[in-house]
Parts: sequence; C-alpha cells; structure tokens
Amino acid sequence: MQKPDRKDSLLFELPWHSPNPGLVVCKPYPKDRRPPSIPEELVRKEGTLELPSLDELSVVRHFTSLSQKNFSVDTHFYPLGSCTMKYNPKAIEVLIPRTRLSKLHPYMPHALLQGLLQTLQELEQYLMALSGMDAVSLQPSAGAQGELAGLLIIKAYLQAKNIQKTVVLIPDTAHGTNPASSSLAGFKPVVIPSGPNGILEPSLLDSAPLDDTAAIMITNPNTLGLFEAHMPKIAERLHARGALVYMDGANLNPLLGFVQPRRLGADIVHFNLHKTFGAPHGGGGPGAGPIGVVQELSPYLPVPRIENGKEGLSLQQENPESIGRLRAFFGNVLVLLKAWVYIRLLGLDGLRNVAMTSILNANYVKERLKGTYHLPFDTACMHECVFSDRVQAAYGIKTADIAKRLLDYGFHPPTIAFPLIVPGALMIEPTETETLETIEAFLRAMEAVAKEAEEAPEVLRGAPYTTPVSRVDEVRANREPRLVHPTSQEKKR
Repeated sequence: MQKPDRKDSLLFELPWHSPNPGLVVCKPYPKDRRPPSIPEELVRKEGTLELPSLDELSVVRHFTSLSQKNFSVDTHFYPLGSCTMKYNPKAIEVLIPRTRLSKLHPYMPHALLQGLLQTLQELEQYLMALSGMDAVSLQPSAGAQGELAGLLIIKAYLQAKNIQKTVVLIPDTAHGTNPASSSLAGFKPVVIPSGPNGILEPSLLDSAPLDDTAAIMITNPNTLGLFEAHMPKIAERLHARGALVYMDGANLNPLLGFVQPRRLGADIVHFNLHKTFGAPHGGGGPGAGPIGVVQELSPYLPVPRIENGKEGLSLQQENPESIGRLRAFFGNVLVLLKAWVYIRLLGLDGLRNVAMTSILNANYVKERLKGTYHLPFDTACMHECVFSDRVQAAYGIKTADIAKRLLDYGFHPPTIAFPLIVPGALMIEPTETETLETIEAFLRAMEAVAKEAEEAPEVLRGAPYTTPVSRVDEVRANREPRLVHPTSQEKKR
C-alpha cells in the first residue's frame, strides 16, 4: 500500500480499514509463517471481528476506574500479619530515581561504579551493626532465597569439616517457608512443637534428634508475634552438639536497634529489606533478602563480594569456598539502595522508634479486641497479635467470613488461617506507620463484624457486597481452575 501525499490528505486508508469502526477485517494467518505450537482452533480465520466502538474518554475512564478499585497501602490499611505491609516513605521513591545510581549499568567497569559499591558496602555495615554479624551478603533476591543461601552455607560448612548431619529443626511457630527451604537445600525438616505459652522451651529439644541436627531455623519474634525468650539457651544447647542456629529475620521490625540476633546465639540471619527497611512489599515486585553470618561462615557467602583494593572497591567474583552465585549481577540494587536511604533517614534513634511503635500498636490492638475475639496466648506480644474465630464459630462464622465482611468496611483483611497451630487464626500486624485514628477505625470495624456474627450471621456468610467481585467459590476454583478460554475448553472436550 502506498502512503498518500500529505498535501492531499492527513488521513489514509489502513490495511484493516472497514466502513464500520467496530468491525475489523481479518486475514488468514499464512501457514508458512505459523509457529507449529499454535493449535488449529486458535489460528486466525478469514472474516470479520467485532470490537466495541468506544470513544477515547470512555476507555480512559474505564481503566482509571479499575485502577481506583485496587487496594494499596497508599489507599487502605493492610493489617496482614507476618508481612509488615507498612507505608514506605515517598522520600525514598523520590531520591533514588534522582541519583545517577539508578542509571548505572551492571556491566560498567568497577572504576565507574565506586559510588554504588561504596553505598552498598555501607549498607552491609549497617546490617552488620544491627544484627551483630561479622559479614553480610546483599545478593539474595528475597527472604526465601536468603533462607536457601543460609542453609547452603550450613551445608558447605559441614562438608568442609566432613560432618554428616541431615536434620534441620523447625519450630511450629516458624516462618512458613522454612520447611521448603530446608528440603530444597537437601536437609530433612523436623518440626518441634512450641510450649503452652507459644514459644519454644529448651526442654522440648529432649525428643529431637540433636546428634543428627545440622541447624535450627527459629523465627524471632515467631509467627504468633511472641519473643523467643529462651533462644540463647536453645542456641547454647545446639552449639554444644555441633549444630548451627539460623534466625529467620522476617519479623525483625520490632527488634531494630534493641536486639542483635548475634547476642541471641544466631550464627546466620536474613533480612527482609522489603518488609523492614522501606522497600515496598507485595504486588509481585522485587524484594531483597540479604544474609549475615558469623566470621567462621563468611568464606561460604555467595559471590560476588565487595572488596577493598589498591584501585578502590571491586566485586570479587571467584572464591572456591563460596556456595556460588545465586542470581545475575549483584542483587536487586534499587531495593538495596532504598534500604540504605531508609536507614540513613531514620538513624538509630528512628529505627528504635519504629520498633517501639510497632510493639505499642500491636499490643493496643490485642488489648482492645481480646474480649471480642478469642486470644489463644494472652501475653505481651511484639509486632503482631493472633486471635482465632472460636467465639464466632458458635454462630457458624469462620475466619474467611470475617475477612470477607471486613472488605465491606473498607479494610483489607488480616492474615487468616495462619499460623496453622491456631485453628481459625486471625493474625493482625498494625505496623508502626498507621495512625491511631486508622487503628481505631479498624478496631470499630472488627467489633462491628463480631456483633454481626452474633446477631446476623447470614450477612457475613454472603459478604462482600460492595466489591467489584462478590464472593467466589474458592474450593471449586482450586479443584476446577479455568485456565483457558471457555470456547477452547469446549472444543477440546
């Protein structure tokens, strides 16, 4: 087709033009250009395709309206427990793109990366100071990868000493990914039950296979929001048997500036920068899970490592003792930079205020709701508190019903059905970034839902009513997932 002269007309007929703008003329897809993997029923055929004829403004308003239906931490309160869905300072999002660091390419020579390497080295030092560890690697891309890295380090360390141990002990209050990480690293996860007060008692190790134990993975504070006060004694006992202590730092938020994992007996700890240090969490975005280790384990950290040399800082790519590379380049650098800014903005006093406020908010929620919802462990908590649906179950209401009804009140539900040791669990983490007014509004909503459960339980069982999508049959969706277009399914049948 020859393009008309612009002097004649600014408009010209497109190849798919039709008099009706809602119809598109379809041409057959050439067989010689058809990928062999495309099923015959999906190949474009001769004919016309009807498309809706809409003006631009209607389309813009439609998609803008859809975007405004999203929940986000900028618009709603996210009380998800063990996830720390807190508001992240916009200063971080503004500062990073304005620096030249965000425009660097990973293949640039080290001589041109000195500012970036210095910043990342400082972040390592900050994390070492907060954890008490002797060395830190920023490479892992998420908390789960940090767990895997730590376990691979334990494995390499034991192999170097020709020690054969196959078991990793995991308390039933540990972070949910610990068993999978242990299995992936080649260890056998063995669950240790917590005591009646919700924390791990040293005596509970009596029945554990300690002689075959390579390490224990202990989350502190645990997923009940309780501080593992016996961790030093547990660590001492495991160290005496030649085992290591891995502390899952997913819940590090309430310990900032007050408790160093090293002083609790930890040999390895990972940091969720996307939970604790100001990088957004959730939404499928990038995370970062650096790991810190004691000196004896530092040779096994993943490469590359930042090193000082005669010509400045460089990335050391080779180390025969290292567990190797976990990912391309040097981790999610922009997430690491956000954590560096967060720590610099707050300082030690600010980080301590983060910890204190998160603890205060969680205990306030616990005290306000413990007469309305069942509280399995009525003791001081750290950053989160866990209730159950035992009271509401008397009226036929489960945690899922409570969660769905909260949506009608404009709140994202808390974590439900976890930790598994609390049947019908409701795990609430208010974080330190929410105002008292927001927390009060959430508490009023929780109280209103509890009252409805008693007086009109059928309302909860049909909720939500105000969301774009009403309640779906989640069981059927899991058992009969619809992954392709219905017409394609029918043809295959």
